[in-house]
Amino acid sequence: MKIFLNSPKENWIVDRLVDEWYIYNPEISTKEIETSDLVWIISPWTWNKLNKKKLLRKKVICTIHHIDPTKFNLNEFSLLDEVVDFYHVISKKTIDELKKVTDKKIFYSPFWIDSKKWFDIPNKEQLRKKNMLDPSAYLVGSFQRDTEKGRKKLPKLEKGPDIFIEAVKQLSSKHHNLEVILTGIRRDFIMSELKKLKIKFYYLGMVDYIKLNQLYNCLDLYIVSSRIEGGPAAILECAITKTPIVSTDVGIASEVLNAKSIYNQQDFLKAVPNIEYAYSSIKKFTIPLGFESFIKFFEEIYENKH
Repeated sequence: MKIFLNSPKENWIVDRLVDEWYIYNPEISTKEIETSDLVWIISPWTWNKLNKKKLLRKKVICTIHHIDPTKFNLNEFSLLDEVVDFYHVISKKTIDELKKVTDKKIFYSPFWIDSKKWFDIPNKEQLRKKNMLDPSAYLVGSFQRDTEKGRKKLPKLEKGPDIFIEAVKQLSSKHHNLEVILTGIRRDFIMSELKKLKIKFYYLGMVDYIKLNQLYNCLDLYIVSSRIEGGPAAILECAITKTPIVSTDVGIASEVLNAKSIYNQQDFLKAVPNIEYAYSSIKKFTIPLGFESFIKFFEEIYENKH
């Protein structure tokens, strides 16, 4: 059995996942679609860069990261559905939405997490000084985009930047030394709102995973404020780095975080991080355990093929 993965080559999390798959599973993987038995379209927005005739000759699995009903294009999805035999989702919440538009079999499994890249670092004060962050500040993190592409003043509402800002406002009344750390691209909306609130923030742009791991370890709190998510990866990364995190009830939040760590807009301040609960929950997703459900599913498809 040989599996081919497509990569968006966008310097995004999916590229990292593709690299990790090939590094840890070389014996069942190929980088040539012609020599593959199974094709895994892990980045569905780039599927049309693949040769359709070749796809129709293979068994094809496609990952649907999440579905935003306000942006979903049924015509585009129907073209994809023509070449897909099975779907993969990374959160149970996506299953119900996907069933509305396809009758193909759906496989559920969150992505894996590499504990060699993401881990707890002791001596937080020294780490903050290393990263030129105030050791005495109450640091809040947000490491995902919040602004629509090409529209600097328009919030990407599925990511909940307005919810994040409201949460920060509430927290700042409790922590007068609150500061915010932002990374990634398209952070314009949140930066603009923080300036209005006169809340100090650090914008570090795109950083590598080594730097990002350090930043997680500097935080007093990470806030997931999304309305719609597949993961997000931040939940896995916070859990394994023992970063205090609270989240809206999106994606895999309820599968990793304690119920008391999940909030809605009305009761944000009641949410309580539970580091040990999240760390215990995440262990089954660490490499190599995190690959097992995928490999089992692929083997079942391959064996049925013959």
